[in-house]
Amino acid sequence: MTYFRKNINAMGGYTPGKQPKGGGYIKLNTNENPFPPSPKVLEAIKEAADDELRKYPDPMGTAAREKAADVFGVEPGMVLCGNGSDELLTMIVRAFAGEGDLIITPYPTYSLYETLAEIQGARFESIDFEEDYSLPADFARPDAKITFVPNPNSPSGTVVPKDVLRDLAGKLDGILVIDEAYVEFADSDCLGLVNELPNVIVLRTFSKSFSLAGMRIGFGFAQKEIIDGLIKVKDSYNVNRLFIAAAVAGLDDMEHVRGNAQKIRENRAHLTQQLRGLGAYVWPSQSNFVLARFSPPVSARRLFEELEARKILVRYFKYRRLEDCLRITVGTRQEIDALMGAMAELVESKAVVV
Repeated sequence: MTYFRKNINAMGGYTPGKQPKGGGYIKLNTNENPFPPSPKVLEAIKEAADDELRKYPDPMGTAAREKAADVFGVEPGMVLCGNGSDELLTMIVRAFAGEGDLIITPYPTYSLYETLAEIQGARFESIDFEEDYSLPADFARPDAKITFVPNPNSPSGTVVPKDVLRDLAGKLDGILVIDEAYVEFADSDCLGLVNELPNVIVLRTFSKSFSLAGMRIGFGFAQKEIIDGLIKVKDSYNVNRLFIAAAVAGLDDMEHVRGNAQKIRENRAHLTQQLRGLGAYVWPSQSNFVLARFSPPVSARRLFEELEARKILVRYFKYRRLEDCLRITVGTRQEIDALMGAMAELVESKAVVV
């Protein structure tokens, strides 16, 4: 006997990357920033952790909302705070897709989109990216209530040009969600589309470039009518006092964020060069990770397992088109060199040969 809805009982649920217990790991599996957050953020959190925590927070996170609007050049009414961009994704699916409604994503991409569709009882369809991770010509489905495009995409790190996404939005009767979780590591962004188009939502997170994955800070940007509708379905107090203090302080130190992002770009180039030198194919990434494909006789799965045995974590996906790939977060130069030393040793010793 089960008390759950049929769709909940049947689904598998989202599986996050491994969070190891104990120290000593080189952790390159969940796209966290290897550099610390701004000192201004740490100080703001300490100052906010006072007796006022006994009171409810501002339900709209107004100070963070207004600061984000100022930094990103939109009106405050076009901004919504979320407990990480994942909560904003949940709000969007809850607000726009009912049971049986169609949700579209490219493939392969962030698997949470499918999980959220399953929870809602919506129909979910994925359409394969081209081999270079461009969108196929037939990607637009006008009947879709929601179309998700992560940009840069995970796990490939690749980017769909802004003009392509503008054209896509014009072909849709529903909402286009551009998930820009990794955009600070890219050469361009699509935030300006929210001023142009009524059916575009752009998402941002502080988990990556702001080094604040542990704070769960996300923002959604869209025209005011969309934001007002999403407010109806958000949790009553979805962001806390520490969130608001950290978000404002982080946005007040964009120089720190850009500096860390530049270091990651430089380390990304180093990691890419090293992987290609080992014989892997690496897609051109504009994110804080790379996707590397390994050719026979080297097995990506064996390589993943042997690295984990050495307390070096990368991400392996048992999914179609990814069975021969590893997604590797860009770490510090020391972490990258340790990873590549272990990889070279494993390949040379034939420990990862199928």
